[in-house]
Amino acid sequence: MLTGVQAARLYGVRRLPPERRAHTLIPHRSKVATWGFAIVERTIHLPEPVEIDGLPVAPLARALIDAARRMDELQAVREMIHDAVHRGLCTPEELRDELAQASTIGSALPRIVIGALQDGVDSAVEQWLENVLERSGLPTPIRKVELRTSDAEIVGVADAWWPKTGVAIQIRYNEVALEPDKAPEIPSLVAEGLIVVQVSPARLRDEPLVVIQELRAAHRRARQRPPPKLGSTPAAPAA
Repeated sequence: MLTGVQAARLYGVRRLPPERRAHTLIPHRSKVATWGFAIVERTIHLPEPVEIDGLPVAPLARALIDAARRMDELQAVREMIHDAVHRGLCTPEELRDELAQASTIGSALPRIVIGALQDGVDSAVEQWLENVLERSGLPTPIRKVELRTSDAEIVGVADAWWPKTGVAIQIRYNEVALEPDKAPEIPSLVAEGLIVVQVSPARLRDEPLVVIQELRAAHRRARQRPPPKLGSTPAAPAA
């Protein structure tokens, strides 16, 4: 059955390394060897195949682990796995189960990436936001705060907040929830004088330079008016 990068592509994973060879799994007792365009791997843990376009394909979590074990760049492994998890194609639990059964050969990089998912899928989004903030050249914002008006009315939670300019970032986490039907709708931050840059996790990951331009433009607009009278307190952790 097909596994690895080519199998992941059939499931719709987009952020994949440029692998042209077909990686296949066969029973351990077979004597077929890798040849030409095919990587043949004998395994005692042969999964139940899924049929896609008439081909027997390994479950996605297995395909991702098999692909990651043959990759040598941490960032490439991270992009591939995060793409699959954030778009709901597989879960961290499925990846951890597959990794527990996989050969230890080549498992170091996927262990690092999947280990980072222990704290939840939001950890990757935080890394992408941190990357944007560091590259923006803007002053360091306050992170994860609840904004309130002078009358103590709650405005909402900002993922990053610049009180001197009155600019906030709000991430639309519900767009990448692993269970979209159960994800609460995030109300928009609205207050007089407040400038909000709303971004999806996908844009933080795929378009960091565009997001940076939007942030800089927001700060330029903000300097043309007095900052809003908003207070902030650390936001409570999500339940």
